[in-house]
Amino acid sequence: MHFHVRSRGDEDSNTLAQRIRNYLEEFELIPDEKEPDIVISVGGDGTLLEAFHQYSSRLEQTAFVGVHTGHLGFYADWKPDEVEKLVIHIAKTPFKIVEYPLLEVIIRHTNDQPEDRYLALNECTVKTKVGSLVMDVEIKGDVFETFRGDGLCLSTPSGSTAYNKALGGAILHPSLPCIQLAEMASINNRVYRTIGSPLVLPQHHTCLLKPRYHDEFQVTVDHYTLIEPEMKSIQCRVADERVRFARFRPFPFWNRVKESFI
Repeated sequence: MHFHVRSRGDEDSNTLAQRIRNYLEEFELIPDEKEPDIVISVGGDGTLLEAFHQYSSRLEQTAFVGVHTGHLGFYADWKPDEVEKLVIHIAKTPFKIVEYPLLEVIIRHTNDQPEDRYLALNECTVKTKVGSLVMDVEIKGDVFETFRGDGLCLSTPSGSTAYNKALGGAILHPSLPCIQLAEMASINNRVYRTIGSPLVLPQHHTCLLKPRYHDEFQVTVDHYTLIEPEMKSIQCRVADERVRFARFRPFPFWNRVKESFI
């Protein structure tokens, strides 16, 4: 089996990552940063997000597992004092694959620039660099509303516990193939109205965001920030691809929610 260990970069994470590498090589597993079968992320959920984007082009071949060196995360669920147990599992035990839905983001431009396609493990957000965001929200090709406010957030079920939750969105179980649209400080008065509630869209529904005015937009895809001065639309839907996590023991999602927030 080919493996790669990615560290957050701090001293504790680097030391632990090197221990994991040494242990795995003792079991005659092969380090391979280019085409790993399994990626071990050492740090936190942010480190695993970085690992996901590094290997987003080979999601069918690469599985992920996280070791946290800070607080317990939703993706990094192994503790530093459990690395020997984890290494033995990786080397000796066929692991179970758990797949989570992803968000496909397609940005189209007003000029001749080709469209850009991204995958998000957590969420995509859109804001303007200055002033309020004004966008038509289309669902399945029909205009649903014109949004006015600070911004919009589209999240995956596994990302529903991140920015989406801070916006008042629902926590969704990651087995559900759907995406969630949440508002950021929408403007609601006698003139302007939005639904004022998060929307959960199933796999066969596409959400299209169209700016009403020419503006410079700030779009995030997970931890990446994009500045889009010539944006025609953002199309979001459940991606065909799925992220694969290596599971060696049960860790129910609702237990993670409870340990993280209650």
